[in-house]
Amino acid sequence: MKKLFKFQAKLFKKFGLFILLIISSNVFAQPPAQTRILLKNLNLIDGRGGTIQAGTDILIQGQRISAIGRNLKSAGARVIDLQGKTVMPAMISAHVHVGVIKGNAQSGTFFTRENVLAQLKKYLDYGVITVQTLGTDRPVLYENGFRDSLINGLLPGARLFSGGFGFNIPDPSVSKESFMGNLYRPVSADEVPGMMKELNEINPSMVKIWVDGSPLTKMKPAIYQKIIQEAHRYQRRVAAHVYYLSDARNLISSGIDVFGHSIRDSLVDEGLIAQMKARTIPYIPTLALDKFAHVYMSKPNWLEDPFFKAALEPGVYEMISSSTYQNEQKASAAAVRSAGAFRVALQNVKKLHDAGVLVALGTDSGAFPIRAQGFAEHQELELLVEAGLSPQDVIRIATLNAARVLRIDQDYGSIEKGKVADLLILNANPLENIQNSRKIFAVYKAGQMVSTGPFVNE
Repeated sequence: MKKLFKFQAKLFKKFGLFILLIISSNVFAQPPAQTRILLKNLNLIDGRGGTIQAGTDILIQGQRISAIGRNLKSAGARVIDLQGKTVMPAMISAHVHVGVIKGNAQSGTFFTRENVLAQLKKYLDYGVITVQTLGTDRPVLYENGFRDSLINGLLPGARLFSGGFGFNIPDPSVSKESFMGNLYRPVSADEVPGMMKELNEINPSMVKIWVDGSPLTKMKPAIYQKIIQEAHRYQRRVAAHVYYLSDARNLISSGIDVFGHSIRDSLVDEGLIAQMKARTIPYIPTLALDKFAHVYMSKPNWLEDPFFKAALEPGVYEMISSSTYQNEQKASAAAVRSAGAFRVALQNVKKLHDAGVLVALGTDSGAFPIRAQGFAEHQELELLVEAGLSPQDVIRIATLNAARVLRIDQDYGSIEKGKVADLLILNANPLENIQNSRKIFAVYKAGQMVSTGPFVNE
């Protein structure tokens, strides 16, 4: 050891302190020992759709689950007696937006590292540990390894999978600073290959396209067909913002991979269902989107709920609870239309789910201030139950199914031996009442407790 110190001293004189520190760290640094945590006496919902498993233990080794069973023991493990609390997988939302809201406003100028991290922390506090943004991200997300650190869980808050910059129609009224100001807007199909090549360089998790609108504002089939074709050249899947049944049919024929919203103008038919199943096209219903779009015509029963209010940006509660805002909503043709669309969406998600189409959690939360991040995901669970799905199926939709859509189900989405220990620990059983998902006791991310819910601000 003395020889080593003499050797380092010579190097210090010759090369300076920087080299000395490098050698010292290489010689003495040891990999941290993996922590072991044994969660005892819990009721397990594993996310695969089965019944609750009472009196179960979970052993966590480092970031992963190493054993599940009764009366587990592990020498040296930190034992936590959960005394009958319910444990389910942490939720995964396959369609959100981050960084574009602040207070009761919406703008692309809000997209900063600090705002993104604050909103990802909010998702995590609500037990939503992995999210996918679709189409409205900004270049700052890809600078200095920011996005990659988020995917790998190296920064506080939810993991983030990014769809990058989406594709929409040309619109000179949209400024660069607006919410959707950083999208690709090809005038012709000839522009698409160059745009897709550029998008591919940031490695998006999916490619987002907006196709619906009035006959004068719809994306031309030749353009979205080219987008899908070019995305597939790079092995990228394409998710569509969709509303109309006719658009859904055309998109399926054009090779679409994911529906990012509900079909809301008409009930789906057996032909469309058969096509979706044949091509295994997932369906992300975003029921909360339409609920939030019309519910403030009156005061919803959750308006004074602290679990809801904690999710809001400053000033939003004051806006939506005012009589002025509610009267505007009552007079809004768009709000009335959303109420009708919501009823159709409820019927369609039930029909598609019962037919065997893969339904996954997504809410479009964070696109507008009224779509409260974190709360929207729990609201979506309740709306899926309202549509007629069982709580077991709904929890699978919010966990394992969403992981399958993101193609991360080998590591996430269910509580199984070998998977990452992303856990939502609840004070009550959501299979008895889906609103019990809101009774958060603790949130575990990769084997470490990271939150006790949205009411603790640290």
